[in-house]
Amino acid sequence: MEKRELLYEGKAKKVYTTGDPDVLVVSYKDDATAFNGLKKGTIVGKGAVNNRMTNFIFKKLEAKGVPTHLVEELSDRETAVKKVEIIPLEVIIRNYSAGSFAKKMGMEEGVKFSCPTFEFSYKNDDLGDPFINSYYALALNLATQEEIDKITEYAFKVNEVLKEYFDSLNIDLIDFKIEFGRYHGQVILADEISPDTCRLWDKDTHEKLDKDRFRRDLGGVEDAYEEVFRRLGIR
Repeated sequence: MEKRELLYEGKAKKVYTTGDPDVLVVSYKDDATAFNGLKKGTIVGKGAVNNRMTNFIFKKLEAKGVPTHLVEELSDRETAVKKVEIIPLEVIIRNYSAGSFAKKMGMEEGVKFSCPTFEFSYKNDDLGDPFINSYYALALNLATQEEIDKITEYAFKVNEVLKEYFDSLNIDLIDFKIEFGRYHGQVILADEISPDTCRLWDKDTHEKLDKDRFRRDLGGVEDAYEEVFRRLGIR
C-alpha cells in the first residue's frame, strides 16, 4: 500500500492518502502531549508500540463482533485503515476512579465501581473536549440516535473484551477513551487503543503502565509502554 499526500497531522499521528479512495495510511509518531497540548515531549518507541498494540487489540475486537477501521498493518509504525468520517464524540468508559474523574468527584484513585461509567465528550481541541451528554449530541447534530445507540453498544462490548483480556495479563483496565467513525453507512471503531488512551495498572503493585507516567512526570515512561507490549506477547 503506497502512501501519497499528507492529509492530516495530529498530536500523535500523520495520515496519508493512498491510491484507494477508501483507504488511508496512518503513521504513528513518538510525540506525546498532555493537558490539551500544553505539555509536549517525546516517548521513544511509543509510535511502534501504539501501532502494533492497536492492531492486535482491534483484531481481537473484530473477532468479538466489533467492526474496526483496520485494513492491514504495513510496518511497525504504519497501518492501512478504512477512510472513516470521525464522529466528533469521544467515548470514555471508567471501571475505577482515576485522573480528572477522581478529582472532580472528590475520590481517591483506584476505587472500583459497582458498574462501569459511560460518558461522551465533544471532540474539539479548541474547547478542550468538553463533557456532553446524548441530548447535546442530538441537539448539535453530532450524531443520530441510531448512531449513539450503536456506539453505546460497541463501547460496552469493547470494555467487556478488554477487561477480560487485560485481566489475563495481570493488568487492571482502569479507564479508556475510544472514537468511532462512519464508513459506508456503518458505525465502526477507529483511532487507537494503547497506553496513550487507556489507564492500565499492574494488578499487584498498582504501578501505572500508561501515559499518566508522562502527564505526572513519574519517570519510566518508555519502560511502562514496553512492559505492556511485552505482556501482550506480540511478535
